[in-house]
Amino acid sequence: GANTPRADASGMSAGALRRVATRFEESGAAVTWELAYGCFRRPARAGVFVTGTDTGVGKTLVSACLVRRWQALYWKPLQSGLADEEGDTPTVSRLAGGESTQGQGVRCFPPAGAYQASLSPEAAARAEGVTIDSALLALPMEAPQQPLVVEGAGGLMVPVTDEIMMVDLAQRWGLPVVLVARSGLGTLNHTLLSLEALRARGIAVAGVVLNGPPNPENSRTIAGKGKVRILAEIPHEAELDAPTVERLAALLPPWSEIAGA
Repeated sequence: GANTPRADASGMSAGALRRVATRFEESGAAVTWELAYGCFRRPARAGVFVTGTDTGVGKTLVSACLVRRWQALYWKPLQSGLADEEGDTPTVSRLAGGESTQGQGVRCFPPAGAYQASLSPEAAARAEGVTIDSALLALPMEAPQQPLVVEGAGGLMVPVTDEIMMVDLAQRWGLPVVLVARSGLGTLNHTLLSLEALRARGIAVAGVVLNGPPNPENSRTIAGKGKVRILAEIPHEAELDAPTVERLAALLPPWSEIAGA
């Protein structure tokens, strides 16, 4: 079979290649080949998009751990449910900004849309009589070499507008995805379907973070059948505070491994 050409080799023209193929066929040999093409796009800035297989799988905790581990910036583009909770931006700021950051704190960009109802962004905005303007959902470009952790709302197929889902925003932004999934029963179907949806759109996957009690069998199955790296397995914690997040953050790989993947 073919191999790496010599350093001094020069490529054939299309005409020369046809003549060589014809000579092969005339001598009774057979020539087969496969063609592949791809479109590769460098992200507009350093960072990842954190999404989940469902609501409540631990995206905000993982986002806080990533911010802490990488000393990253943070952006929650769309926030709903503010009638019931403080919101993910102050939560990440509080959890990731421990004392050992030498007082630097966490730089969080404000959401492009924040709504009261615990609904999808589209439904929560509609309940307040507004429509989400997708033009406002542009990646913050401040400090583009510093990692930015972008946390999505719900899972990939959560509606943002009548025409846009969260997965469409992930594709638009072009950041590699960190997929957060439960570790226990039911995670295989949800996780493998989410990976399939991402790859069908050509979205790069940085890896999966499993959240909950250790489950080696599920971890192996997701890594093998999903052809994906398990970035970390985050155990259940009874209490979440800045020291806990600092400890959990050490389970995640350094930014250099994600940036170089």
